[in-house]
Amino acid sequence: MRICVISDTHIPDRYEGLPAQLVSEIKKSDLVIHAGDFTSFDLYQQIKHLKPLKAVLGNMDASELREHLKEKETFNVKNFKIGVMHGYGKPEKIMETVKENFNNSFDLIIFGHSHTPYQETSGKTVYLNPGSPTDKIFTPYNTFGIVEINAELHARIERMEP
Repeated sequence: MRICVISDTHIPDRYEGLPAQLVSEIKKSDLVIHAGDFTSFDLYQQIKHLKPLKAVLGNMDASELREHLKEKETFNVKNFKIGVMHGYGKPEKIMETVKENFNNSFDLIIFGHSHTPYQETSGKTVYLNPGSPTDKIFTPYNTFGIVEINAELHARIERMEP
């Protein structure tokens, strides 16, 4: 199974629409996980129409999204336990926030908020922040994540083409 992981799209506030490269990656995937800050309800619907979507509410999301999304999600893909949250508070303290919200029984924890790509494995848990495919406020490049799940789970951060 191939999963496209995105966060902090902020469409249309900081970018007018999904970049073509990201749409292509989504179409090649079996599932999309969005870690919040779609900003618009329209973008949420657009992604849902492209592929199955698991998503959480971000701190900048439109009020309409509160009717459809929770702040935290947990689910299984194959035999792997996945947790997703956007995050809150100071971006430099995002890992503390994430670790306070999830225990170490997860195989993969996906989060956003900081717009900064980050990947770390601690014990059996992979922590993945895909960064932002549309905003470079805290980083010099746009990114997204790819997770491949077969017998094992492999995650990586991909840079958007300039």
